[in-house]
Amino acid sequence: MPIKTIFLDRDGVINKDIGYLYKIAEFEFIDGIFEACLHFEKLGYKIIVVTNQSGISRGYYNANQYKYLTNWMIRQFNYKNIDILDIFHCPHEAEENCNCRKPKPGMLNKAQNKYNIDMENSWMIGDKERDILAARCAGIRNTILISDIQKVAKSEAKHITNSLKKIKEIIII
Repeated sequence: MPIKTIFLDRDGVINKDIGYLYKIAEFEFIDGIFEACLHFEKLGYKIIVVTNQSGISRGYYNANQYKYLTNWMIRQFNYKNIDILDIFHCPHEAEENCNCRKPKPGMLNKAQNKYNIDMENSWMIGDKERDILAARCAGIRNTILISDIQKVAKSEAKHITNSLKKIKEIIII
């Protein structure tokens, strides 16, 4: 039976985006992320993270450093009784023209194939238009852009909000 999923971008949605983050000491969760994820699970959604991590191919950090931080992050969610079903990452730079780097839908398609996800009833939450475009290409129409509404000239997102705390008012089923 297909599952419904909340896809989350990492930097800018789960944690503050400081650029090429790989150190636990610099990781700061965005206010409201744990409450939002508990809300999603209460509604029967599974949570999957899809994140571009070009810092790996750029040489700012390596795959082991990324995995170390990721495992630590998952434990923080687990301490709050939140289950992250999976995390998909793209280590490539845009110039490598891979299919996994958002705005291309590769990570979302891989997740769908692995977990039999009902894309029509799933959501993508991102802080950049490339997150929204990747979702649309993968058949996800329910999208939320976390951004300052005044700074968004145009977006394909179904909803735009400046706070994770407002997501409970958007995702209600």
